[in-house]
Amino acid sequence: MTDLDYHSIITIEPGKRSGKPCIRGLRITVYDILEYLASGMTEAEILEDFDYLTQADIRACLAYAADREKHLMVINS
Repeated sequence: MTDLDYHSIITIEPGKRSGKPCIRGLRITVYDILEYLASGMTEAEILEDFDYLTQADIRACLAYAADREKHLMVINS
């Protein structure tokens, strides 16, 4: 399994959305996307609702969340 390099897609700007991780400097956060997926929306539905997003954006959100979880596990060990 290849790690997706989300660093060029996920951005953090202190003045935007209270410094939460966003997609490509837009005002939509990683949390927003994860919440949509968790509520049952499909990737296709998200892309239809937000025409400025790409499949790579959604995958970057998942990779960011997985990487963050991995780091939490290491810290707590």
